[in-house]
Amino acid sequence: MTVTSSNLVAPQVTPPLDPGFRPAVLANRAFRRAVAESGEGTQLRIGLTRPGGAISTYETTVYRGDSVRANENLDYVERLLKFLLWQRGAASVQIAGSAEVAAHLQSVYSATGARAFDVDFMTRVYETPFAIELVASVPDSQEPTVELGRHLEGNRIGFDLGASDYKISAVIDGEPVYTDEFPWMPRDATELAYHYDRITDGLNRAAEYLPRVDAIGGSSAGVWIDDRVRVASLFRGLSKEEFDSSATNLFVRIRDEWQVPLNVVNDGEVTALAGSMSLEADGVLGVAMGSSEAVGYVTTDGTITRWLNELAFAPFDYQEDAPVDEWSGDVGCGVQYFCQTGVIRLATKAGIELDPDKTPAQKLVTVQDLMAAGDARVPAIYETIGIWFGYALAHYADFYEIDHVLVLGRVTSGRGGEIIVERARNILATYFPELSMELHVPDERMKRVGQSVAAASLPQLGGAS
Repeated sequence: MTVTSSNLVAPQVTPPLDPGFRPAVLANRAFRRAVAESGEGTQLRIGLTRPGGAISTYETTVYRGDSVRANENLDYVERLLKFLLWQRGAASVQIAGSAEVAAHLQSVYSATGARAFDVDFMTRVYETPFAIELVASVPDSQEPTVELGRHLEGNRIGFDLGASDYKISAVIDGEPVYTDEFPWMPRDATELAYHYDRITDGLNRAAEYLPRVDAIGGSSAGVWIDDRVRVASLFRGLSKEEFDSSATNLFVRIRDEWQVPLNVVNDGEVTALAGSMSLEADGVLGVAMGSSEAVGYVTTDGTITRWLNELAFAPFDYQEDAPVDEWSGDVGCGVQYFCQTGVIRLATKAGIELDPDKTPAQKLVTVQDLMAAGDARVPAIYETIGIWFGYALAHYADFYEIDHVLVLGRVTSGRGGEIIVERARNILATYFPELSMELHVPDERMKRVGQSVAAASLPQLGGAS
């Protein structure tokens, strides 16, 4: 889906390895400015509904139906809705203000449309057929929020399930007494026994360092609701039948076996929680650049929403030749930029040959080793990611109230990570001075009160798990 070329704006700073980059934030601002200057604008309201009566409402302006430029509304709103769906989630969508826009979205977001993947995903997450409808009006937002974690007392196990490594920690009253990391390849496993055996082995190892286990908390990529996985790439090797019958309730089974409170949430949420706990601040967007892009958000009130925050699959680059995500089939989404895939893709553009037999994690290490050795080709990789990231954060700020950004993940290790943060800070300070967000990287204090401690803090002792 290509946004109308007249609205595409080149960034003020060109990423050295991606001259075609066209930031969504600039395209969207150009569109809204053009609508305002035309005098032919009208209000459009989008309502994203979720089970339990929750609704997220987003307002924007588009050309009136009688404008000669009304056709430009279609791509603008399609990309906007795509972002909102993966940021907030929706079982259904209400459109008020334009019958033409509603009809276009109904066609694109259908079982046979270009966004059929998104339709199927939302249907599976919320267990109800996804639909878009034209309505006379969209009600104001009704967003329930919940408190997350921050329970440090007792003997706890915290874990994080990544695509290529599995981290585990034992924590006593908020202090980690054991931390380890194990390689694993869950996406290639065709039987759930692989996941179960590896996870329980790690839990047993951590338990050896505790006098007893009072609670278990964990984070993982994917969509988790009430400690049950709805969708996660870690289980993509399983058949649909095994996923539906067994994988969904894997941690319910483990909780029953250990007989302690156990909670699992999206890894992005735990990243944001770790940032909020270590910074002692709220309004935190956590972005982890690892096997994928994991994002979480702690509101300015110190709570979390029921949003998906899966920005790995939300578009932020509108160039025509943006890379395609192999999973969703869409283009210009964070999963191809802010993770090891992005580094590997840029390494090729930088003229670096990587061993095709190595895993993505091993290829990333190769690039990092070259960076440490002073290879002149490597800095451009991290400069490109940093410029991307600055414009992405400005785009994210149109949808979140952000005071702090915690940036972490294996991609940000070493001097390369420093370059990413430096470039992003410069983009924000120079071209988006109205945004006051501060970027942070894990220091020693954050490492002590980090992902494992934050994950372990999820369950509440003596209460509902």
